Amino acid sequence: MEKDADGFYTPKTEPPALPAAPTAPPATVVKPEDEPEAKPSPEASTSDNTELIKSTFEVTVTLADQQADPKSPLFSAKTFEELGLHQDLLKGLYDLGFSKPSKIQERALPLLLANPPQNMIGQSQSGTGKTAAFVLTMLSRIDFSKNKTQALCLAPSRELARQIMSVVVAMGKFTPVQTEYAIRDNLPKGATRITAHVVVGTPGKMIDLLKKKIIDPSEVKVFVLDEADNMLDQDGLGEQTLRVKNLLPRASPVQIILFSATFPDHVRMFASKFAPSANKIELQKEELSVDGIRQFYMDCRNEDHKYDILVSLYQLLTIGQSIIFCQHRHTADRISQRMTAEGHKVASLHGAKDAAERDSIIDNFREGREKVLITTNVIARGIDILQVNMVVNYDLPLMNERSNAEDARPDIETYIHRIGRTGRFGRKGISINFVHDKRTWLQMEEIEKVLGKKIIRIETNDLDEMEEKMRKALK
Repeated sequence: MEKDADGFYTPKTEPPALPAAPTAPPATVVKPEDEPEAKPSPEASTSDNTELIKSTFEVTVTLADQQADPKSPLFSAKTFEELGLHQDLLKGLYDLGFSKPSKIQERALPLLLANPPQNMIGQSQSGTGKTAAFVLTMLSRIDFSKNKTQALCLAPSRELARQIMSVVVAMGKFTPVQTEYAIRDNLPKGATRITAHVVVGTPGKMIDLLKKKIIDPSEVKVFVLDEADNMLDQDGLGEQTLRVKNLLPRASPVQIILFSATFPDHVRMFASKFAPSANKIELQKEELSVDGIRQFYMDCRNEDHKYDILVSLYQLLTIGQSIIFCQHRHTADRISQRMTAEGHKVASLHGAKDAAERDSIIDNFREGREKVLITTNVIARGIDILQVNMVVNYDLPLMNERSNAEDARPDIETYIHRIGRTGRFGRKGISINFVHDKRTWLQMEEIEKVLGKKIIRIETNDLDEMEEKMRKALK
């Protein structure tokens, strides 16, 4: 095996040629149908009135096998029963309140579960059931008679890894599945071997455990990347993720599954190489912004005025739950300390805090004991907390997080993920951007143009009027 320019191991001999492709690859478009009955994942809620978001977007399915018939019943499943799932997995699904597959699941699951296994690249809006789809695939591939690691799942943050694991445990409740984390400060000291069937973690720790041979990858059958665009971005976790892939067995094929709500073009090309010959399920680009979220901005005079406006919003922030996103850790800590000193109850979360504190903060927020969470991008992606009805971009996300340059470009993908923390599963939510100078104004204007959605101004010089407008938006 040899490495190519992107760091992939490739066989020296050419693989057999695929059948000749037609001039236009077949893509089937799923038109909007009735609202799916599947309930959201357990990390969000199991209450009876929660449902996955209404399928008002189009899903394009492109099959790797260009000769396959996309109208075949193999490529769509209206019930979980027709997927041929083991009874123990069906029991887990029903116990979670799932009654039938969501729109993305009914197209993705037959392809994910087919034999021989095939890679998949899936792009789907937040709250459509992505996590359940790949967790079900991992659990379906495991031979429980072997105490060997058979499925690996990577996420960009500790918080998201813990949330995914909660779905694995809940869905596998009636199976003998054994699970373990590959996250910092989680393994017992002196642990020399992990034999759990499913290991969920972050790239750096997963590499560490594989290199130390604490995890034996020889039996791994499924490798999942959640928030895959972030995991494959060359400026982020891409190198670490590729190192994990290159430590997996090459003698037998490993099914690679990539899921995300967004895929910038440069990452999309890399993803196709990372998961070769993959079936693809994609949303139209313009459908990525979550329609249920009302977007506002507040024109602040300067940085100090941003803080004053945030404090004046406190009563509104605690109607449900709120997440305040900052660019830097020190900003999150400074705001949190100042608001706490002034008698407001808030929590701050970022990657510099120790593992136990991070776990405690996110668990308290998830369980509603904390109402306002001030954070960095550490929970911008994938975190499902149904009660969050307001997101505040105290600082707009930038392409280079460390940049304060005049020409710093807004990070549109991160913006979409951030505001997607509210309005989960079709609920109403609002997002507020703080704009305080020409630079931030131009950045927000660019976000507006790319998303094609008007961001509505709320005056900040009349606090009573400001509060009234926000309360109306929250109803």
